[in-house]
Amino acid sequence: MDFGSFVVDGRVWFLVAGLLVSVIGLTVFSGSSLQFEGSDSVSRVESSEDKKEFTEEIASLSEEEYYVTQENGTEPAFQNEYYDLKEPGIYVDVVSGEALFSSKHKFDSGTGWPAFYKPLEPDNIITRKDPGPLGVRTEVASKEAKSHLGHIFRDGPRDKTGLRYCINSAALEFIPADKLEEQGYGKYTSMFKNTTKTGDQQ
Repeated sequence: MDFGSFVVDGRVWFLVAGLLVSVIGLTVFSGSSLQFEGSDSVSRVESSEDKKEFTEEIASLSEEEYYVTQENGTEPAFQNEYYDLKEPGIYVDVVSGEALFSSKHKFDSGTGWPAFYKPLEPDNIITRKDPGPLGVRTEVASKEAKSHLGHIFRDGPRDKTGLRYCINSAALEFIPADKLEEQGYGKYTSMFKNTTKTGDQQ
């Protein structure tokens, strides 16, 4: 059969149509998922389902807390609660209460947001790729509530991890060291036994 008869048979058009359907389907699928580092892609629908158990907590968030944690927003630099806080204690997810960071790992990055060179509880942190106009960044979120926290950058203290967890204050609740026991975080009190009010070791 020559090429002309092959076209007349309609098989070429059938193959072309099939290819177009495949490309469109792949595009739709890719646009509906977030790629987590070190894991398979997780759809936005699944992430939304995971948040149902925190419905009441999310409803009680302030406008800024909701914008940051639920809409992947960013608060203004130098105009947030914890960027220059030096008091000893831990920082937990404002939605779920998951322990995330410690004042012992906090440093002044000069950027106007709280910065940590490592998490207090790595298992409570997840990362996912965040594509944008300036390239792909690594987003940080809490494991249980899937709250957007901020991003990780590789310009942290070189004598530590070399990482900078740039975190929004609005995504965090600070628990002072002398309040850990009464607020259910007693397991962390031993970290601050020899720490002054400003967080320095004795």
